[in-house]
Amino acid sequence: MTALDVPPTKPRKPNSRKRSAEAWSWAFMRLSGLALVFLALVHFSITHIVNDVVDTDYDFVLDRWHNPAWRLFDWLLLVLALGHGVNGLRWIVDDYVRRPGPRKAVKGVLYSLTAVLVVVGTLTILAFPTRPR
Repeated sequence: MTALDVPPTKPRKPNSRKRSAEAWSWAFMRLSGLALVFLALVHFSITHIVNDVVDTDYDFVLDRWHNPAWRLFDWLLLVLALGHGVNGLRWIVDDYVRRPGPRKAVKGVLYSLTAVLVVVGTLTILAFPTRPR
């Protein structure tokens, strides 16, 4: 039997699930980054340019959050910023924490802290009182 008689083998595919997750992660970073530029610039403009920083107090937030669109805006800013940040930190952990055990532990702490911050921020935005106009 010669080398020409050996049937060709199929090339091995890389793990498509991991490749797909990384592709989604890459796309999320690009899209969330674009959205965050817009959201952060609007937030900065409203709280620092349109309104004086000295006037940003409880009543300012109370008046602003009377409109549900502003609550949604601030919630999107919160969730996208935390998601973008934790995804970037996940990449850093993958690069610098080589052993699987510590990597899993660091990521667990990272994801847990992010989940707590999202829950606390969401509850704050949803439960913040409004006054009738």
